[in-house]
Amino acid sequence: MAQFAVIGLGSFGATVATELAALKHDVIGIDLVKKNVENISEKLTHAVIADATDETVLKELNIQSSDAVVVAIGEDIEASILCVLHLKNMGVENILAKAKTNAHHMILSHFKIKKIIHPEEDMGVRVAQALNYPWVSRYMSLGDDHYIVKVVIPLHLRGVNLLGLINKANDITIVLLKRQQKVVCTFDPEFTLELNDILVLEGPLVELKKLSNRFLKV
Repeated sequence: MAQFAVIGLGSFGATVATELAALKHDVIGIDLVKKNVENISEKLTHAVIADATDETVLKELNIQSSDAVVVAIGEDIEASILCVLHLKNMGVENILAKAKTNAHHMILSHFKIKKIIHPEEDMGVRVAQALNYPWVSRYMSLGDDHYIVKVVIPLHLRGVNLLGLINKANDITIVLLKRQQKVVCTFDPEFTLELNDILVLEGPLVELKKLSNRFLKV
């Protein structure tokens, strides 16, 4: 179990905090707005009404001992920047911060924090990808145009040879296949797919695209 701090409990921050708590991590949530703290207090290890632009307050809350700190302050750009500055001064290295605008991003980038997040932009990309590749139920970018994708096998691929299907694209790795409660990681040449198998693949986007028509239709 790791320790995380989430500063700013609006929609994005609250989602991050509750998901981390649901994963059984120790989470402290901080916000200046009483209602935001009250809405989430029962779901977190600690939820505190506090001013995160005050370095003394952050030290009193022992934020520096967290494994990672998420600065989810969105609307008040000045507050976000001050908070990140204080965290860096306190020696916190693992900082993820939400950026509202390009200018906000540019300023945060000078602090050399671990990751700058654009929630609305990222969600827009995910929606576009979902529309463009409806055969993919989940995906994760690995950088360099490589992705891990999760595919639920449709009816028309039932009985299709798995290795024969994947061999239609180069450099695609079968990470695993889940069939009901069983996870399969090695496949013999005769292995065939069943309806609702969950297939996880890794490879370059251009090669994953080559498989798209096979997943959409015969």
